[in-house]
Amino acid sequence: DDAAGECFDKTARAMGMCYPGGVELDRIADSGKAEMYKLPTPSVSGHEFDFSFSGLKTAVINLIHNNEQKGIETDVPALAGAVRKKVCDVLIGNTVSAAEKLGYKRIAVAGGVSANSELRSRMESECRERGYELYIPPLKYCGDNAAMVGSQGYYEYLAGNIAGADLNACATLPIDYR
Repeated sequence: DDAAGECFDKTARAMGMCYPGGVELDRIADSGKAEMYKLPTPSVSGHEFDFSFSGLKTAVINLIHNNEQKGIETDVPALAGAVRKKVCDVLIGNTVSAAEKLGYKRIAVAGGVSANSELRSRMESECRERGYELYIPPLKYCGDNAAMVGSQGYYEYLAGNIAGADLNACATLPIDYR
């Protein structure tokens, strides 16, 4: 469903930032009062650690649209801060809860969203408080998921992990399928 980075990019675009806007949203959020806007918490009913950011994205777009219809100016830094906080609350909260419940002591954060300043700092604090090891790439390696996937694909190819051209995409295929 909708990923955290997609939520950042699309809500940033709705706030008038250039696409992709996750980096700009992160920068602007620092000067906003996140508590000014109450946003829904993404979750998936009946699935403790699952979440989708589609509802959060829609709520932000609707809030902006409703404000425009009523002639109310949207406080972009505050809304950016609220979006960033809510996304980080969910990512950090669910990750730490899953680690605690499943007995993990190592957490890895990756993908383009791992460049988000609040996610990085709060995840570092949470892991330090709990004595967890945190693996997070240096910021210079967090920019583009396509580059990360391509890089991993290169190493998989070198290791001989390849499939024939007849392999069809299947979103629900188990990760350990061979």
